Amino acid sequence: MPLGLSHWWIIGLLIVVLIIFGPGKLPQLGGAVGQALREFRKATTELKDEVAKATAHENEPASPVTATAVATPAATAPEPITEHKPESTKA
Repeated sequence: MPLGLSHWWIIGLLIVVLIIFGPGKLPQLGGAVGQALREFRKATTELKDEVAKATAHENEPASPVTATAVATPAATAPEPITEHKPESTKA
């Protein structure tokens, strides 16, 4: 049995629910429980699909880098710094 419940516990639980809600409310209660289960299953299915799409997108190989996109060390070397000496003006 699910959750370790015996047949007698389930029958007793159903009798208590019948006494509390009455026979008139049981169809509405059953419909509400069924709708909640459908929504839960729909949400879990959508979540699984989104996770599958995200992991499939991450596993795609990256596009190869072209030779023109790679900088060479000579092209990126900084220019030498030259000091600027102001001209002295004697007045």
